[in-house]
Amino acid sequence: MTEQITSDNPELQQWFDHTDTLVNELLEDGSNDEVMHTIEHHFACSNFEILEAAAIAAFKLGFEVEEPEEAVLENGARVFAFDISTEQYLDEDVIKTETQAMFELAQRCNVDYDGWGTYFEE
Repeated sequence: MTEQITSDNPELQQWFDHTDTLVNELLEDGSNDEVMHTIEHHFACSNFEILEAAAIAAFKLGFEVEEPEEAVLENGARVFAFDISTEQYLDEDVIKTETQAMFELAQRCNVDYDGWGTYFEE
């Protein structure tokens, strides 16, 4: 039995809980746990220059970084965002370790980590 990964940081713990929930929902819905899933980690910031610097830092660390995009929130505020994509099996411990690395990257770069998502795989 593996040791449960937890965090003393409440925000990071919320992302760990999100991981548990999302992985369980995907498996319950029949997503294939024997194939790799594209994991998209989401980053956002209201300042494009700060977000761009974070994307460059992630790229220099060897991550696959998607092109930053602009979005308008429901309240009319502009936000800039990019994703880092990885390929992982639906292994909660592996995804939590990756989530922690992404969360820490976001903190170092002064951008918001907005969790991760993936797609159902046959």
